[in-house]
Amino acid sequence: MTPLRRFGVVLAVVVLLLDQASKLWLLFGARLAEEGPFQITSFMEFVLAWNRGISYGLFQQSTDIGRWLLVAVSFLAPIWLGRWMWRSQDRLTVASLALIIGGALGNGIDRAVFGAVVDFVHLHFGSFSWYIFNVADAAIVVGVAGLLYESFRPGAGKAVSH
Repeated sequence: MTPLRRFGVVLAVVVLLLDQASKLWLLFGARLAEEGPFQITSFMEFVLAWNRGISYGLFQQSTDIGRWLLVAVSFLAPIWLGRWMWRSQDRLTVASLALIIGGALGNGIDRAVFGAVVDFVHLHFGSFSWYIFNVADAAIVVGVAGLLYESFRPGAGKAVSH
């Protein structure tokens, strides 16, 4: 395995582990469901929100069919993205894809185990309130931003075939 591939795999695993560890700690260590929200800073609190949809709460699913379709997508998409990551020789592309893969797997595990994604970070300032998200969501957003940035760089992100 090349150092770049190893970097991508390790980054995806780190994101997955951080995501799952934070959710498990908040659910079972801090007992967020029982104890309720707690303030982290003047603009951030941890609250428990069960997201039965995808990003920003879109496509909410209330049936088992919908749930398991999202679970399947959560595990199939990383396979396709992993093939892309495996072929890329661009460090930014590999890092971006690894962030998305780790996040998708983290949210997929939630859907499979709990029936919904555990969201908990709530950012707010005055009357402004941002959506509630988790480590996986943040990693996916940063990964997508990296891919968008990379797409505008001339000659970047080229894949090699093996």
